[in-house]
Amino acid sequence: MSSENDAAAAAKLAESYELLQREIGRVIVGQQEVVEQLLISLFAGGHCLLEGVPGLAKTLMVRSLANALHLEFNRIQFTPDLMPSDITGTEIIQENRATGERAYRFVRGPIFSNVILADEINRTPPKTQAALLESMQEKQVTAGGTKHALPSPFFVLATQNPIEQEGTYPLPEAQLDRFMFNVRIDYPSELEELEIVKRTTADIDTTITPLLTGEEIIRLSQVVRRVPVADPVAQYAIRLVRLTRKVEGTSSPMAPYIQWGAGPRASQFLVLGAKARAILHGREFATTEDIQAVALPVLRHRIRTSFNADAEGITTDHVIQKILESTPTTVEDSNFAEAFRSSDAG
Repeated sequence: MSSENDAAAAAKLAESYELLQREIGRVIVGQQEVVEQLLISLFAGGHCLLEGVPGLAKTLMVRSLANALHLEFNRIQFTPDLMPSDITGTEIIQENRATGERAYRFVRGPIFSNVILADEINRTPPKTQAALLESMQEKQVTAGGTKHALPSPFFVLATQNPIEQEGTYPLPEAQLDRFMFNVRIDYPSELEELEIVKRTTADIDTTITPLLTGEEIIRLSQVVRRVPVADPVAQYAIRLVRLTRKVEGTSSPMAPYIQWGAGPRASQFLVLGAKARAILHGREFATTEDIQAVALPVLRHRIRTSFNADAEGITTDHVIQKILESTPTTVEDSNFAEAFRSSDAG
């Protein structure tokens, strides 16, 4: 780390991660990997796309995360008739009763919050989707030629129902690329479902204690970006991404199953996600293990499978797993620390 203050902040983040898992676990049963991916995205300054069938507590999970972090939370239900101004806000004419003068006043929409749950984002037309995605990228809203800054930190979690696609507006690939992670929520195990039933059908207090403020999250996000990454680790991330593309000089065993692959933003998010995961797990530098841990959520929405893959039932997750299995790391685990020090010294 670049200073003792950064090292202390990193230690605080690792400690807070354990406490956050415990607090969120008071409400959400299981789903530790999903919660970890949400926290990685939050501290890396990214946004998440959540996919899961109805009834898997996606809204409750996001609300619990916001409560545990002492952040303001808003849920926006996307519908076919939702307009951009319904989420960003609009200008109204207001009269000054003392002078009789009229002036425009901007009324903020629900997007002016720290954590936004964009529920079923694919159910609203592209114009409204674009308004949300512009806010995600620029961290501001423009109305009447005036720019209004969104609060910081600003974290969007958009959900999609993978079952029902009729009457929806699928996000274009360029807009999907704006999301750092595509997180998939699966059904709970039998024991987890038993615990869910016991908790939700009894009179149990599940109040969550806030652990971090918005200012602390901003500070810790800055520390995450200062986490060093050895050149071989970064090169491993780039190699994984390049193996998803059909370009000269790359030889992927899954090339026949890929129509098009991930862009440079995937390499950036792999490294950034690895940095955040390293700190959450109490390490001062990222390794290829961290790259592998975030590869699925980073790459799965950035790869388009071919007709051959669809015919054989091969999904993007299968493609990514095969690429991970066939791609060797350039540095042995025991030499990560030495590689980090050499890279950092250079």
